[in-house]
Amino acid sequence: MDHKRSWMLGLGILVFGLAQSVDAADLKKVIEMPDASKILEKDRLAPPKRYTMPKGCITDDPLAIARGEYIFHNLNGKKAKAKPPRGLAKFVVANGRKKPKQYGNCVACHNIEGAKGGGNIGPDLHNYRQNFVDSGVRSHQYVYQQIADPRVHDKNTHMTVNLTTGLFTPREICDIASYVVSDKSKK
Repeated sequence: MDHKRSWMLGLGILVFGLAQSVDAADLKKVIEMPDASKILEKDRLAPPKRYTMPKGCITDDPLAIARGEYIFHNLNGKKAKAKPPRGLAKFVVANGRKKPKQYGNCVACHNIEGAKGGGNIGPDLHNYRQNFVDSGVRSHQYVYQQIADPRVHDKNTHMTVNLTTGLFTPREICDIASYVVSDKSKK
């Protein structure tokens, strides 16, 4: 057993021995035990929220689609692969501090045209426009809602809740939706 492991084992035995010799009331004096209910309440998501897609949200505007593509394929500004399109920044200022802008990284779970390492956890979004929108299976409103707060369609979803939590703005949701439903064969 290496030195670090034996030290950790000794510390564990010491703490366990201390815990055995101290009753529950005294244990709070020895070990910090925050009120987990307050932490859980602070982290609780707001209830699912139904959104109405803003007028003119889904667009064929190349700049909106480029912003949506950028958000879709990047996790955050610090590690973003390229310069963001006009209207997006790699960093934002929050509470007086510059921090990386959190993007969608949708590609971690979804595959789509041009994806590098596209995920297979979420639905495959290849040819989404042709397969779902043009065929009438899904509306633009559905796509917008699914990105904004997917819990409206599936209470057990593992997809991020983007608009209800404030991760994205309505315009960013529109940009992502515009990218998803765009005709990528024209690229």
